[in-house]
Amino acid sequence: MNKLRVAIIEDEIPAARLLRSLIARLRPTWEIEVLPGSVEEAVQWFTANRHPDLLFLDIQLADGTSFELLSQARPSSAVIFTTAYDEYAVRAFSVNSIDYILKPVDEERLAEAIARYETLRERFLRPDNYLETLLDALQRREKRFRTRFLIAKADRFLTLPVEEIAYFYSENKMTTAMTFAGRNHIVDLPLSRLEEQLDPDLFFRANRQVLLSVGAIERIEPYFNGKVSVTVRPPHKEKITVSEERVSLFKAWLNY
Repeated sequence: MNKLRVAIIEDEIPAARLLRSLIARLRPTWEIEVLPGSVEEAVQWFTANRHPDLLFLDIQLADGTSFELLSQARPSSAVIFTTAYDEYAVRAFSVNSIDYILKPVDEERLAEAIARYETLRERFLRPDNYLETLLDALQRREKRFRTRFLIAKADRFLTLPVEEIAYFYSENKMTTAMTFAGRNHIVDLPLSRLEEQLDPDLFFRANRQVLLSVGAIERIEPYFNGKVSVTVRPPHKEKITVSEERVSLFKAWLNY
């Protein structure tokens, strides 16, 4: 019997590394490969390579969604979804061989998903319309927003809830989340992606460098050239300048 081949498609490098290490610990004989976390690159990979037996697929990728990837690549693999978006967990992924895991990945939940896949594989329970069923479920999803991040530290991973973040800032092509407690964490996503994934009622793009939480605002004052200065509440007491072209949006956002 051929060794089972597994691929991971995940746009966040820390999450991909954690998932790979957990799978390797649970199934050390499996061949595991981490594929590019973008639709375009992953489609190219599937075009040029033999498809894996099992695919761990993130719902949201660097340049699109898993719906786009599945539609274009048409993988023959069984799919286990990974997602940081809670609404996908309640979607009707009830067809045999379809499962999901919420991020950050829990080892016990991962073990359950793997065991289910193995049981279904032994029984050859894969419907003829398997891929179309996945595409239909993904296409009918409702929009929800990210609720947490997986943060890589030197010796561990930690979960950072969105409600603990005062603002994100970008510097030297690196994105940092600053918490209300005054701690900073590197986030492996650009501000443009964060802006798409976070609730726009809670976070506002103040300028090119800063994505600001409404809960972090202590005081707003006129600046110059039509700009405004926002003071972030303690422990920061920092001032963030809202760019001129975004002031009107900022005022409307706050019902100014």
